[in-house]
Amino acid sequence: MPKLSGVNHQRAVIAFQKAGFRIAREGKHITMTNGQRIITIPRANPINAFTMSGIVKDAGLTHDEFKELL
Repeated sequence: MPKLSGVNHQRAVIAFQKAGFRIAREGKHITMTNGQRIITIPRANPINAFTMSGIVKDAGLTHDEFKELL
């Protein structure tokens, strides 16, 4: 499984927007939805690789698909 280390939360939000997600709520975390799935992105720079991997999996994307969106 490839690592997704050093991803800035702002870059992650933009990548998920390209994948069809939209921001539903903002606070200490950013909640995004595509109508079927809900993901939560922490406001951390950089986001931990383990955490980012779980978010990508919850979004229904592969690591390679997410890397192409960055």
